[in-house]
Amino acid sequence: MSSAESFVPRPMFLSDSAQARLRELVREEGNTALKLRVYVTGGGCSGFQYGFDFADSVADDDTVIDYDDVAMIVDPLSYQYLVGSTVDFERGLAGARFVIQNPNATTTCGCGASFMV
Repeated sequence: MSSAESFVPRPMFLSDSAQARLRELVREEGNTALKLRVYVTGGGCSGFQYGFDFADSVADDDTVIDYDDVAMIVDPLSYQYLVGSTVDFERGLAGARFVIQNPNATTTCGCGASFMV
């Protein structure tokens, strides 16, 4: 008889630059309950695409990942694709944006907005 193996997934990470940008946005909005919602939807050139939104409410089945005075929210469907990912904020020639470095992605598109697992 074999025993069941347990697996504890790594959480998601919010980089220092993403935390700083989120703090700026919270301060600009004047809403300390504002959190970064990260999600995955079908579509994009690689099958799935990343989405970002700002929310001040949390569903019962959401995962909330706190970083001192800011937080990230992920729904359970998206979380399975994002476990171990890092959400970063970058400024470059293409503008400023939140991006995801996802170790679960086997293929990504050129702009990094969509992926395949």
